[in-house]
Amino acid sequence: MNDGGRKARAPVSMKARDNPFSSDRILSIRYRLHDLTWEQLMRRLAGMDYRGALVGAQGSGKTTLLEDLEPALRARGFQTKWFRLHQSMPRFSSASLQTFFSTIERDDIIAFDGAEQLNRLAWEQFKIKSRKAAGLIITTHRPGWLPTFLECVTRPDLLEEIVRALTPGGAQEILPPTAELFLRHNGNLRNALRELYDFYAARPG
Repeated sequence: MNDGGRKARAPVSMKARDNPFSSDRILSIRYRLHDLTWEQLMRRLAGMDYRGALVGAQGSGKTTLLEDLEPALRARGFQTKWFRLHQSMPRFSSASLQTFFSTIERDDIIAFDGAEQLNRLAWEQFKIKSRKAAGLIITTHRPGWLPTFLECVTRPDLLEEIVRALTPGGAQEILPPTAELFLRHNGNLRNALRELYDFYAARPG
Protein backbone atom coordinates (compact mmCIF):
# COMPACT_ATOMS: atom_id res chain seq x y z
CA MET A 1 0.00 0.00 0.00
CA ASN A 2 1.22 3.53 -0.67
CA ASP A 3 0.68 6.55 1.57
CA GLY A 4 -2.76 7.12 0.08
CA GLY A 5 -3.91 3.64 1.00
CA ARG A 6 -4.02 2.50 -2.62
CA LYS A 7 -2.17 -0.41 -4.18
CA ALA A 8 0.98 0.52 -6.04
CA ARG A 9 0.54 0.15 -9.78
CA ALA A 10 2.58 -2.52 -11.54
CA PRO A 11 4.96 -1.15 -14.19
CA VAL A 12 3.33 -1.04 -17.61
CA SER A 13 5.23 -2.99 -20.23
CA MET A 14 6.19 -1.27 -23.44
CA LYS A 15 3.63 -1.60 -26.22
CA ALA A 16 4.74 -3.72 -29.15
CA ARG A 17 4.28 -0.87 -31.62
CA ASP A 18 6.62 1.34 -29.55
CA ASN A 19 9.38 -1.26 -29.37
CA PRO A 20 12.28 -0.07 -31.55
CA PHE A 21 12.97 -3.71 -32.46
CA SER A 22 9.42 -4.51 -33.62
CA SER A 23 9.19 -6.61 -36.77
CA ASP A 24 8.02 -3.74 -38.98
CA ARG A 25 10.99 -1.60 -37.94
CA ILE A 26 13.45 -4.43 -38.45
CA LEU A 27 11.98 -5.10 -41.90
CA SER A 28 12.63 -1.46 -42.78
CA ILE A 29 16.38 -2.18 -42.48
CA ARG A 30 17.50 -3.41 -45.87
CA TYR A 31 20.58 -5.37 -46.88
CA ARG A 32 23.84 -3.45 -46.55
CA LEU A 33 26.52 -4.37 -49.04
CA HIS A 34 30.11 -4.56 -47.82
CA ASP A 35 33.03 -3.68 -50.12
CA LEU A 36 30.72 -3.85 -53.14
CA THR A 37 28.34 -1.43 -54.89
CA TRP A 38 24.94 -2.35 -56.26
CA GLU A 39 26.16 -1.68 -59.78
CA GLN A 40 29.07 -4.09 -59.26
CA LEU A 41 26.70 -6.65 -57.78
CA MET A 42 24.36 -6.49 -60.77
CA ARG A 43 27.25 -6.71 -63.22
CA ARG A 44 28.41 -9.84 -61.42
CA LEU A 45 24.93 -11.35 -61.66
CA ALA A 46 24.65 -10.50 -65.36
CA GLY A 47 28.03 -12.16 -65.94
CA MET A 48 26.60 -15.33 -64.39
CA ASP A 49 23.65 -15.19 -66.81
CA TYR A 50 21.39 -14.39 -63.84
CA ARG A 51 21.83 -17.84 -62.32
CA GLY A 52 23.48 -18.06 -58.93
CA ALA A 53 23.15 -18.63 -55.21
CA LEU A 54 23.12 -16.30 -52.23
CA VAL A 55 24.87 -18.40 -49.60
CA GLY A 56 24.99 -17.82 -45.86
CA ALA A 57 23.99 -18.95 -42.40
CA GLN A 58 20.60 -18.30 -40.85
CA GLY A 59 20.03 -14.65 -40.04
CA SER A 60 22.72 -13.41 -42.44
CA GLY A 61 20.34 -11.43 -44.67
CA LYS A 62 19.96 -13.74 -47.69
CA THR A 63 16.20 -13.28 -47.98
CA THR A 64 16.45 -9.52 -47.52
CA LEU A 65 19.06 -9.27 -50.27
CA LEU A 66 17.01 -11.46 -52.59
CA GLU A 67 14.02 -9.15 -52.04
CA ASP A 68 16.19 -6.08 -52.64
CA LEU A 69 17.31 -7.47 -56.00
CA GLU A 70 13.76 -7.34 -57.36
CA PRO A 71 13.64 -3.60 -58.24
CA ALA A 72 17.14 -3.77 -59.73
CA LEU A 73 16.05 -6.69 -61.93
CA ARG A 74 12.87 -4.84 -62.92
CA ALA A 75 14.97 -1.88 -64.03
CA ARG A 76 16.76 -4.26 -66.40
CA GLY A 77 13.51 -5.49 -67.96
CA PHE A 78 12.97 -8.64 -65.90
CA GLN A 79 10.00 -9.75 -63.86
CA THR A 80 10.53 -11.71 -60.63
CA LYS A 81 8.56 -14.85 -59.86
CA TRP A 82 8.85 -15.99 -56.25
CA PHE A 83 9.07 -19.53 -54.90
CA ARG A 84 9.53 -19.97 -51.14
CA LEU A 85 10.18 -22.94 -48.89
CA HIS A 86 10.98 -22.91 -45.17
CA GLN A 87 11.03 -25.23 -42.18
CA SER A 88 7.26 -25.08 -41.66
CA MET A 89 6.69 -25.71 -45.39
CA PRO A 90 9.70 -27.68 -46.64
CA ARG A 91 8.03 -29.41 -49.60
CA PHE A 92 5.86 -28.66 -52.60
CA SER A 93 3.32 -30.81 -54.40
CA SER A 94 3.70 -31.80 -58.03
CA ALA A 95 0.52 -29.87 -58.80
CA SER A 96 1.79 -26.67 -57.20
CA LEU A 97 5.11 -26.99 -59.02
CA GLN A 98 3.34 -27.50 -62.33
CA THR A 99 1.13 -24.48 -61.69
CA PHE A 100 4.16 -22.34 -60.81
CA PHE A 101 6.11 -23.20 -63.95
CA SER A 102 3.06 -22.73 -66.15
CA THR A 103 3.25 -19.01 -65.30
CA ILE A 104 6.94 -18.58 -66.17
CA GLU A 105 7.76 -16.39 -69.17
CA ARG A 106 11.09 -15.93 -70.96
CA ASP A 107 11.79 -12.59 -69.26
CA ASP A 108 11.14 -13.93 -65.75
CA ILE A 109 13.78 -14.37 -63.06
CA ILE A 110 12.88 -17.07 -60.54
CA ALA A 111 13.70 -16.04 -56.98
CA PHE A 112 13.80 -19.25 -54.93
CA ASP A 113 14.09 -18.59 -51.21
CA GLY A 114 15.00 -21.69 -49.19
CA ALA A 115 16.41 -24.05 -51.81
CA GLU A 116 18.22 -26.05 -49.11
CA GLN A 117 14.86 -27.51 -48.07
CA LEU A 118 14.85 -29.70 -51.18
CA ASN A 119 16.60 -33.03 -51.52
CA ARG A 120 19.03 -33.35 -54.41
CA LEU A 121 16.60 -35.16 -56.73
CA ALA A 122 13.88 -32.57 -56.22
CA TRP A 123 16.42 -29.80 -56.72
CA GLU A 124 17.67 -31.24 -60.01
CA GLN A 125 14.08 -31.47 -61.26
CA PHE A 126 13.43 -27.87 -60.24
CA LYS A 127 16.63 -26.68 -61.92
CA ILE A 128 15.74 -28.42 -65.19
CA LYS A 129 12.26 -26.87 -65.23
CA SER A 130 13.74 -23.44 -64.54
CA ARG A 131 15.67 -23.41 -67.81
CA LYS A 132 12.71 -21.78 -69.56
CA ALA A 133 13.17 -18.69 -67.34
CA ALA A 134 15.66 -15.88 -67.95
CA GLY A 135 17.38 -16.64 -64.66
CA LEU A 136 17.30 -18.42 -61.32
CA ILE A 137 18.56 -16.90 -58.06
CA ILE A 138 18.36 -18.98 -54.89
CA THR A 139 19.16 -18.69 -51.20
CA THR A 140 20.84 -21.59 -49.47
CA HIS A 141 22.82 -22.26 -46.30
CA ARG A 142 25.66 -24.04 -48.05
CA PRO A 143 27.39 -23.73 -51.44
CA GLY A 144 27.14 -26.23 -54.28
CA TRP A 145 23.56 -25.86 -55.50
CA LEU A 146 24.40 -23.17 -58.05
CA PRO A 147 27.56 -21.10 -58.51
CA THR A 148 27.80 -18.72 -55.55
CA PHE A 149 26.64 -15.25 -56.51
CA LEU A 150 27.38 -13.71 -53.12
CA GLU A 151 28.26 -15.05 -49.69
CA CYS A 152 26.24 -13.23 -47.04
CA VAL A 153 28.43 -12.71 -43.97
CA THR A 154 27.54 -10.92 -40.75
CA ARG A 155 29.88 -8.85 -38.57
CA PRO A 156 29.67 -7.34 -35.08
CA ASP A 157 30.02 -3.84 -36.51
CA LEU A 158 27.08 -4.51 -38.85
CA LEU A 159 24.90 -5.45 -35.86
CA GLU A 160 26.07 -2.28 -34.10
CA GLU A 161 25.16 -0.21 -37.16
CA ILE A 162 21.66 -1.71 -37.33
CA VAL A 163 21.06 -1.24 -33.60
CA ARG A 164 22.04 2.43 -33.85
CA ALA A 165 19.69 2.89 -36.79
CA LEU A 166 16.78 1.42 -34.82
CA THR A 167 17.23 3.02 -31.42
CA PRO A 168 16.84 6.64 -30.36
CA GLY A 169 19.95 8.64 -29.49
CA GLY A 170 21.72 7.46 -26.37
CA ALA A 171 19.52 4.39 -25.96
CA GLN A 172 22.41 2.08 -26.88
CA GLU A 173 23.86 2.66 -23.42
CA ILE A 174 21.10 0.60 -21.76
CA LEU A 175 21.37 -2.30 -24.22
CA PRO A 176 23.51 -5.43 -23.96
CA PRO A 177 26.83 -4.92 -25.81
CA THR A 178 26.40 -5.79 -29.47
CA ALA A 179 29.68 -7.71 -29.57
CA GLU A 180 28.39 -10.04 -26.85
CA LEU A 181 25.04 -10.39 -28.62
CA PHE A 182 26.79 -11.27 -31.85
CA LEU A 183 28.83 -14.02 -30.20
CA ARG A 184 25.91 -15.36 -28.16
CA HIS A 185 23.85 -15.86 -31.32
CA ASN A 186 26.74 -17.11 -33.48
CA GLY A 187 26.38 -14.20 -35.88
CA ASN A 188 22.64 -14.69 -36.42
CA LEU A 189 21.48 -11.08 -36.61
CA ARG A 190 17.81 -12.04 -36.69
CA ASN A 191 18.06 -13.83 -33.34
CA ALA A 192 20.18 -11.06 -31.84
CA LEU A 193 17.53 -8.49 -32.76
CA ARG A 194 14.82 -10.73 -31.30
CA GLU A 195 16.67 -10.72 -28.00
CA LEU A 196 16.77 -6.94 -28.11
CA TYR A 197 13.02 -6.89 -28.78
CA ASP A 198 12.47 -9.02 -25.67
CA PHE A 199 14.84 -6.79 -23.70
CA TYR A 200 12.82 -3.70 -24.57
CA ALA A 201 9.47 -5.48 -24.10
CA ALA A 202 10.38 -6.27 -20.49
CA ARG A 203 11.11 -2.64 -19.70
CA PRO A 204 8.44 -0.29 -18.31
CA GLY A 205 6.59 1.58 -21.04
